[in-house]
Amino acid sequence: MSNAYKYIDPDYTYTDPKSGVLRNLLDVSNPDDLIFIESATVTKRIKELYDNPIKIIGIESLFAISP
Repeated sequence: MSNAYKYIDPDYTYTDPKSGVLRNLLDVSNPDDLIFIESATVTKRIKELYDNPIKIIGIESLFAISP
C-alpha cells in the first residue's frame, strides 16, 4: 500500500499487531483490501446521496439530520 500511515500504538489498542492497520468494523487487516473496501463503500454512499440528496431548507433541517 503506497502512502501508508504508520500509527504509534505500542499496545495495539487501535491497530492490528501484524499489519499496523487501524482496527475497523469489518475486521480487515490487509491494507490493500481495506483501501478497496473503503473506496467501494464511499463510492456507494456518494451514489446514494447523488440519487437522493439531503434537502436543506433551513437550520431546522440541519438539526434534523445531525446526530
